[in-house]
Amino acid sequence: MTVQIVALAVFAAVFVIAEIRRTHIGIAMFAAAAAMGLLAGMPLDDIVGGYPIDILILLVGVTFFFGIAKSNGTIERLVDRALVFVQGRTGALPVAFFVLTGLVSAMGSPLGGLVMAPIGMSVAHRRGIDPMLMALAIGTGLSAGGFAPTSLFGIVTWGTADSAGIELDPLVLFAVAIGMNLLLLGASYLKFGGPGKRRIPFSDGDETVEPAGVAPLRTIHVITAFAVLGLLTVVVVLAVRSDQPDVGVLAFGFGAVLALIDPESGRTALKEIDWSTVLLVGGIITYVGVLQKIGAVDLLGHLASGPSAPIFAALVICAVCGLVSAFASTTGILAALVPLAIPLVQHGGLPGWALICALALCSSIVDISPFSTVGATLVATTVDPEARPRVTASLTRYGLTMVVLGPLVLVGVLVLPAMVL
Repeated sequence: MTVQIVALAVFAAVFVIAEIRRTHIGIAMFAAAAAMGLLAGMPLDDIVGGYPIDILILLVGVTFFFGIAKSNGTIERLVDRALVFVQGRTGALPVAFFVLTGLVSAMGSPLGGLVMAPIGMSVAHRRGIDPMLMALAIGTGLSAGGFAPTSLFGIVTWGTADSAGIELDPLVLFAVAIGMNLLLLGASYLKFGGPGKRRIPFSDGDETVEPAGVAPLRTIHVITAFAVLGLLTVVVVLAVRSDQPDVGVLAFGFGAVLALIDPESGRTALKEIDWSTVLLVGGIITYVGVLQKIGAVDLLGHLASGPSAPIFAALVICAVCGLVSAFASTTGILAALVPLAIPLVQHGGLPGWALICALALCSSIVDISPFSTVGATLVATTVDPEARPRVTASLTRYGLTMVVLGPLVLVGVLVLPAMVL
């Protein structure tokens, strides 16, 4: 038992030390995994064998494919055209940016949705929309799109759950993410868009949304758009048929075709592969594999042995997930805590899909905290300098509120009903 406790303590310590020292957590975690595994008497081949090759294929394939769509200008042109549809409808703009940010975030990297931040915050300033409403629209859209089967949060969550033996339909995860974030967007309208809070009227006489001119689509843009649609269609059809879609292999296939058609975009897209995230996920999951093999994860199962302990433990792990994620990497938290939730499923009788969905959403809805990349970007892109202190304070309150409210709502709406049914 001593080795297991030490391994868990080292696991937590690496997170803290790497964050303080601004060192890459994945690299530090892989080295720690090797050291702890050898200390516990594991063969080195078994330690390295825990490296998640299947998840890494997903990450590399998806980011390469959508990197082509970004580098050849397809995503930019599609966004421009979408904005034209909401010209003159000020009240619909936050919803439009929610949808657009979600679509961009679904294309491989959730943080890719941040390209909408400077556009959205500028539009909010010109149209008299409360910057907090636009910030929350972009932040919730990023969270919703990030859990698509083709995006990083979704890949890491259901990929890690699958490798841990927990059945989780990627489309169910995506649907839950959309539903939760739409609920938060609705609450944002009530808080920052209602009477007395800088009303945003639905008017047909407002100025046209930028961009005023839209660049024409070239042949490569049309081909790429059809490729994106084809990838999404195949993934959805296979998932509906209960076949496990290998999104990484599909993305490599579609990406290879596009790279042959447009070699320059293919070469540029190589730079879009998020190798930092690949190393992050790989190192953390390798360490978690060591924890599983030496029995440290089973040790946590004793926390779920009492009749009331499972729900309480679910609330605690979701709250911890949200609190840490508000300051650190959401992807890293997902990779670390999804496997550690296994004891609650095995020993506590909690429904695996519901618990993992709740845990994943708790880690994402706090990303709008100004201490995270998403929140900091939204503050930085707020056009009016005098409004930035208010936006910072409001986003801080929002993030801390989600740390408490998120677990209560998600566990109450997902986990408890699933236990009864």
